[in-house]
Amino acid sequence: MAKIESQRARWRRLGVAVMETLISLGKVAVPAYITLVALAYFYQDVLIFMPQARSERELQAVLSRHRAVEEVRLPADDGVTLHGWFLGSGRAQGSRAPLLVYYGGNAEEVSWLLGEAGRFAGYSLLLVNYRGYGGSGGKPGESVLYADALRIFDYAASRADVDATRMVIMGRSLGSAMAVHVAARRAARAVVLVSPYDSMVALGRRHHPYLPVSMLLRHRFEALADAPRANAPLLALVASRDSIVPVEHSRRLVGAWGGPSAWRVIEGADHNDISDSPAYWQAIAAFLAQLRE
Repeated sequence: MAKIESQRARWRRLGVAVMETLISLGKVAVPAYITLVALAYFYQDVLIFMPQARSERELQAVLSRHRAVEEVRLPADDGVTLHGWFLGSGRAQGSRAPLLVYYGGNAEEVSWLLGEAGRFAGYSLLLVNYRGYGGSGGKPGESVLYADALRIFDYAASRADVDATRMVIMGRSLGSAMAVHVAARRAARAVVLVSPYDSMVALGRRHHPYLPVSMLLRHRFEALADAPRANAPLLALVASRDSIVPVEHSRRLVGAWGGPSAWRVIEGADHNDISDSPAYWQAIAAFLAQLRE
């Protein structure tokens, strides 16, 4: 009997020790988790937006390298000035040309595409940087970027040298949400999406399953909700090894598209190097050529 009581006493002491250990760990873990959640909330802009600002000297250097380009300074609805570039297709003066409007990635300053203009043969290009990127003023955020995207499209459609019935919208990564948003609200000839995603919430949950992402995220970019309203022909380009936007997130968006869609996987490519592949440019060129037929 004494032996049984002794065993019970040992188990009680062990239980008390375990409980005390758990309480001690909780006193550390709970505040640490709360701190992590708070940091994620207050620093989410830094994680989502990575502005690539350019000085006036750097902007002038772009003009020097590309003599045919026109500098665009476009007032947004709230008075912030958006900055970008317009490059004509080379058609005769006074004629209207088809146009490709480009919305870039979250760490992308878009003037680099001027050097690739030959890959968009027959199309003029309009490349406008997000707020805080390039020479654009202001600070990026979901609501203002959506409004700016529509403002940019409407500006392009109003130009005398643009055929508003043949405007193609192209969005890459973060910019795919802007492209889908515009395509759901404006008449576009076609849409090209590179590394598109269903929503920032879904991506956040995938990459940070330990965080209450839906509660924390201010910039939700719910492209999936807009996709059924977009009925222009779509080309979706995805990287087979995309570590930032896994293929299933792109597939979910394309599956909800309201119009005809084409799906092209760029084999061996990751999120940031997809445009290094010749297959990427070949797919875009073939798609644009079909639109001219």
